[in-house]
Amino acid sequence: MRYISTRGDQTARRFCEILLEGLAPDGGLYLPVSYPTVERATLRQWRQLSYADLAFEILSLYIDDIPPEDLKTLCHKTYTADVFGTEAIVPVRRLAGDLHIEALSNGPTLAFKDMAMQLLGNLFEYELARRGEILNILGATSGDTGSAAEYAMRGKKGVRVFMTSPKGRMSPFQQAQMFSLLDENIHNIAIEGVFDDCQDIVKAVSNDLAFKSKHRIGTVNSINWARLLAQVVYYFAGYLQATTDDDQRVSFTVPSGNFGNVCAGHVARMMGLPIDQLVVATNENNVLDEFFRTGIYRVRASAETYETSSPSMDISKASNFERFIYDLLGRDGARVEALFQDAINQGGQFDLSDTPEFKAAAARYGFVSGTSTHADRLATIRDVFNRHGEMIDTHTADGVKVARAHVKSGTPMLVLETALPIKFAETIVEATGQEPPRPAKFEGIEALPKRVLNMPADVKQVKAYIEANT
Repeated sequence: MRYISTRGDQTARRFCEILLEGLAPDGGLYLPVSYPTVERATLRQWRQLSYADLAFEILSLYIDDIPPEDLKTLCHKTYTADVFGTEAIVPVRRLAGDLHIEALSNGPTLAFKDMAMQLLGNLFEYELARRGEILNILGATSGDTGSAAEYAMRGKKGVRVFMTSPKGRMSPFQQAQMFSLLDENIHNIAIEGVFDDCQDIVKAVSNDLAFKSKHRIGTVNSINWARLLAQVVYYFAGYLQATTDDDQRVSFTVPSGNFGNVCAGHVARMMGLPIDQLVVATNENNVLDEFFRTGIYRVRASAETYETSSPSMDISKASNFERFIYDLLGRDGARVEALFQDAINQGGQFDLSDTPEFKAAAARYGFVSGTSTHADRLATIRDVFNRHGEMIDTHTADGVKVARAHVKSGTPMLVLETALPIKFAETIVEATGQEPPRPAKFEGIEALPKRVLNMPADVKQVKAYIEANT
């Protein structure tokens, strides 16, 4: 298996070459030269596997430069009931009728990001030890990526983490999870701006090839192919739980801001997983919904990016979207580069509405979309609590709201749970009048000492801080 860039660099690289890299040298994102195909007979064989063994089978299709016995050990080290709370790892439960929720938030930081980040931490430590190298991870978070990365990397040999986040825009619980980590290899940087400013800094540093090489800069954001690959596994796991017939189709609804989570679903579908619809659920920052409805991808400025009660989706530049556009446009790297390098940087948007590729997109790739507002998520949280006795978090509520508009009778619709409700307690109380349950290990977390550096949205200052601390 080899990997190439979405912006036309055809240099074929192996998995471990791109594992520590993040962006490709030309500024593009890595994708496999082709997607491996999973036949129905293989799906049938996988029904009996544990989650760790399923992860090994899927990862093995993409990773051929880690010995199989080592890769299997890493999968079994990562996906345990002790870490994720259940033997199923991602149990699927019926909410009502054909509507289900796939639980992805039972990991160490109570968010779906743990599903990939725990594996990424083990992969990084393994490969760095094999090379005898160190890695300085630079990341951007709108809420859950940061804590998931820091919990996965704390104490890992050869790894430092520099995590940027938008100052004051995460929930108090999310901030406390990150900023209360006092490990020497963890550095939190609160940027004066929005998530897109943080993401722009990460991309700018990654595109400075000399600095990146000198300071061994890597990424854990979903621009990193390894992280997205790990997320592909739970689409297969959800499908296998929700069906008994290998020809049955399912749909997934994915709360989406940066397009990484749902892009993993796109990859699973391209591999042959029988997915009917991939439903993109956005909040008020509905850039992705706008595209799938109109064909126009219009990035919004920081001042136009709303601060919402589902803050992990307060994103107006969906970095993973480029991977889907690359497939949509027939893997034409030059055309993708023109759209993202020229159209986005100069005009802030591109328009594919009149192209044959966009007109065929829904039928070919299964994407549909919808938007949820603060009033919608309050009503959904309240309704699910009153009718089903379950509390769901604000992002999952966006998913449920949009999913309800796209459920087809007889086709299971799985909403991917984003986080546990405690991470957004203020909105849960507003909707239900009750505090969400809090795991004992997080009691009093908001009162713990915190270590965080405030900084303007300035690439030079971030670089200087990295230099001074490596």
